[in-house]
Amino acid sequence: MTFRNVIVCRMVPGSEQTVADVFGYYDRTTRPQDLGVVGRTLLSFHGLYLHLIERDADPKVTGQTRGLPAFQQIAEKIGPYVTPYPRDWKNPSDSVAKEFYRWAPTGSPADGAGLPADGAEPPADAGEPSRTVIVARIKPGAEPTVAQIFAESDAGPLPTMMGVTGRWLYSIDDVYLHVLERTGEPFDGAVAQRHDQPAFAQIMDDLSPYISPFDPETWGSPLDAVATEFYRWRAED
Repeated sequence: MTFRNVIVCRMVPGSEQTVADVFGYYDRTTRPQDLGVVGRTLLSFHGLYLHLIERDADPKVTGQTRGLPAFQQIAEKIGPYVTPYPRDWKNPSDSVAKEFYRWAPTGSPADGAGLPADGAEPPADAGEPSRTVIVARIKPGAEPTVAQIFAESDAGPLPTMMGVTGRWLYSIDDVYLHVLERTGEPFDGAVAQRHDQPAFAQIMDDLSPYISPFDPETWGSPLDAVATEFYRWRAED
């Protein structure tokens, strides 16, 4: 089972390559896997910096909450470009988004956390899953309601219809993050072909009182809420 944390900060627009180069250097010259880190993905979205860290053990148990031995050096190098998002930020842990829902087909590697999951089997032709991160704003305190809406939807046909093999929801302040792992066609194709399906329209309608576009002026469809990946690393051993 993989344990995931998501860090949310602000980022200077256009600094993606600089930040990627910093992590690339330290991921090559140190061994994050010695601290249990097996992968990381960096994404950006409308001035946000999103850092998904994957571990092979629960950091709450191991106490290894930092992703690289050179944590302080990295913080100093990316400091001019990456700054805290939360209004009440006091230390790095305040930038970690709170997971409030997860789902995966029963028996899959992502399952087993005791949170809502149904008995659907992964698609027979499932290959290496792709990842999509959707960013929006969430109404304060709406996390339990949003989790319930997804639990009801995930008990139906929509996950299989969309090729979803894992779903994680996070929030931090007013930011809502929806991490999807999928197999099959690209996400934009799945949305384009199925946005008129009753199950898809229903969950969008149910979520509308609680989830809103991060930037209403640039939002035209669900595809406008997808964050851009600019760096990925995975441990080879």
